[in-house]
Amino acid sequence: MSLPARLWAHMRSLWPRWTLLPGAPYLVYGFIMIIIGDVRWDHVLLMFVIPLIAYGNARSKRLYEGAHPCALTALLYDSMRYVKNVGVSPERVHDCDLRALELSLFGVGSGANRITLNDFFLTHHWTALDIYCSIPYGTYIFASLGAAVFLYFKDYRACVRYSWIFFLMNVLAYITYHVYPAAPPWYFHAHGCDISMTAMPSAGPRLTHVDEVLGISYFHGLYGRSSDLYGAVPSLHVAYPLLILLEGWRSFRVPGRIACVIFFLSMGFAAIYLDHHWVFDVVLGLFYCVGTSALVRFIQARAASSPADPAPKLEPQM
Repeated sequence: MSLPARLWAHMRSLWPRWTLLPGAPYLVYGFIMIIIGDVRWDHVLLMFVIPLIAYGNARSKRLYEGAHPCALTALLYDSMRYVKNVGVSPERVHDCDLRALELSLFGVGSGANRITLNDFFLTHHWTALDIYCSIPYGTYIFASLGAAVFLYFKDYRACVRYSWIFFLMNVLAYITYHVYPAAPPWYFHAHGCDISMTAMPSAGPRLTHVDEVLGISYFHGLYGRSSDLYGAVPSLHVAYPLLILLEGWRSFRVPGRIACVIFFLSMGFAAIYLDHHWVFDVVLGLFYCVGTSALVRFIQARAASSPADPAPKLEPQM
């Protein structure tokens, strides 16, 4: 048997149905990036690493099945820059109306003195608190991936569920960004009700201050790569820590649970203090996480309870 034939037989043994599908998204996307001249090192990495994991052996296939949804999320996030203006126009972006909704639902004070929490922190901020709030904002992606790795070794079923919730939650949020484009609070405080399609994403004043104090450009670079300036609703920043808390609670010991609760509460506070989200965005992000988690748990439970197809009976030949 020739080498290509042996390779195909090996791939078929791991993936009898839809043999080429596991590696297809990463290879196709990578080749498209090469053709249009936008290829980066991480595209090439995904093109080679993900197929190698998918077709390596039974153990690596198990790793692929646990990590595949998170890798798909990376592709989805990267591709959003090519459709960033779909459904987004100055007339459709929610800015002052969203602030008015925030003021009516979560404002403090009364009458002419009623303000939002973001308005309060705009004039009441401290460098030490800026730095503290920058910690969850600067580490949430690493925390999310770290939780997936932990669950892979501790509770594989929870790891698969976590990954699919992560993927689906991002898909729903990205759709929302274009169906209901919304400006973040820092944009309102900087530009008022004037919506510009040429405005650039920003880390906001508080995280920019952290960069200046620490002499780094971490947050400037992080938000400079963002393609969703008008993607404040829902807040995925708070959805990710809640997902870690919900799916990791049974596997974490007491110190881990305490750390997760602190991380979640710190992120919720930071989202408002740093002027990146209204309370409305935060609450909606929590609903997205809880709803998506419930849906994936339901699907996983139904799949586990479905009986396997019975083996065909062989009738005796006369």
